[in-house]
Amino acid sequence: MRPAALYVTGVIAALGVTLALSSEPRDWPEGGTSIPGAAQKEIGSVEQEINRIEDDTLSRVLHEPLDGSQQVMMLGKLLFYDRQLSVRRNEACAFCHMPEAGFAGPVSELNRTTAAYPGSVRTRFNARIPQTHGYASYSPVLHYNALQGDLVGGAFWDMRATGQRLNSPLAEQAQGPPLDPNEMGVIDAACVVYRASARPYRPMAERLWGAQAFAIRWPADIQAVCDRPGPAPKADPLPVHVTPVDRGIAQATYDKIAAAIAAYEGSNEVNSFSSKYDYVMAGKAKFTADEDAGYQLFRSGATHCNECHRDGGPGEEPLFTDFTASNLGLPPNHAMPYYKENQPDGIGYTANALGPSFLDAGVGGFLEGPQNPDREWRPLAKSFIGKYKTATLRNVDKRPRPDFVRAYMHNGYLKSLKEVVHFYNTRDALPRCRAGDPGEKVSCWPAPENPETINRRQLGNLGLTSQQEDQIVAFMKTLTDGYMPAAK
Repeated sequence: MRPAALYVTGVIAALGVTLALSSEPRDWPEGGTSIPGAAQKEIGSVEQEINRIEDDTLSRVLHEPLDGSQQVMMLGKLLFYDRQLSVRRNEACAFCHMPEAGFAGPVSELNRTTAAYPGSVRTRFNARIPQTHGYASYSPVLHYNALQGDLVGGAFWDMRATGQRLNSPLAEQAQGPPLDPNEMGVIDAACVVYRASARPYRPMAERLWGAQAFAIRWPADIQAVCDRPGPAPKADPLPVHVTPVDRGIAQATYDKIAAAIAAYEGSNEVNSFSSKYDYVMAGKAKFTADEDAGYQLFRSGATHCNECHRDGGPGEEPLFTDFTASNLGLPPNHAMPYYKENQPDGIGYTANALGPSFLDAGVGGFLEGPQNPDREWRPLAKSFIGKYKTATLRNVDKRPRPDFVRAYMHNGYLKSLKEVVHFYNTRDALPRCRAGDPGEKVSCWPAPENPETINRRQLGNLGLTSQQEDQIVAFMKTLTDGYMPAAK
């Protein structure tokens, strides 16, 4: 047993919780894509760091006086770093969203190769890369702005966490990964509640949510059901068989879990507004010449950067996003394992029946699909094919070490800020790449995945020099939180 596990056992005893330990999950045959060998060691380090943060947070909960707001935030943090809530008890929300990487993907080798991250079933990969949770709490409930002719808000790359049900896109986003077969892989939301009921933070949750939060009569086969990876069979979409009243309690508690995670993700610990840019705006630091030149270019009509990545206006926090979506004309990234997930795995799940011919429809796919809650949005679907939510630029270069590779855009095709700016600058000015062209990303670009809705007004042929590209990159690097001004 690892030291952290011994500590957690002690915490459980101190809190007086009876922990219903199950046996190890059955070793379901998997099949599918393997994690690159070079990434295994990094993944182990990330998992150790997740354990450390969870243990430190439990210690704080036990030994520090916390006010009501702190209790909600700390409970959300414990849930966020809890690996036990995934089907194989091996993947926390934090696995794809670690602070040292700006609450984005923390495994350099995965960012460099697969771009997407494996789920709790380690041979299943997602179709998109992890999107940062940083500053996402500021996103409004998804709505259609008729004057702009645009959808605004929501969460996820495709905006499908609208926030309409819970009045919080971030809370609804938190409910997605646990039930995604390619992520945490849980077969039923009730399983998340069942697992949480046996965790050491249960007393805190009951104090905050009420004694009814876990007062559910679980069926005798609950452990066996919850150890099986999702998705649920179509003939039995809620395989945890409980009474309607107990199902209602489980759903209400699952909503509370999501709200607590959103409270943590909306806290100052995640959104500190402590970058060099913030110090400069406060008059407590100065840009270098290149950073200042990059900022002026960023805000100029020549680049249009500031039109989508807004640096604030009257009454606005400088969040460097306008919460809309755009099709930048990116090519598909066939290095993502998802394109190969076209065969049933060991329990009959096929993630991507289309295989290499899969086209990611982005927001348009959400609007066409069953998760769209507003029938008035459905006619917009065609115009939103291939569009993805504009990411915040805050912490866009945050990394744990200088040689750490980050992946950018929804499919991780671009691997550096220089590549990103060069793409914006030259997408339409350079020729199309041939197959295997050695000049790809430098002197040519592949064809776009979804050409019909490409943004041709704000990018593609900006006419910037290489030096100007570097200056914009220099400015974006000032958006990393944790800046420490030089001592005077």
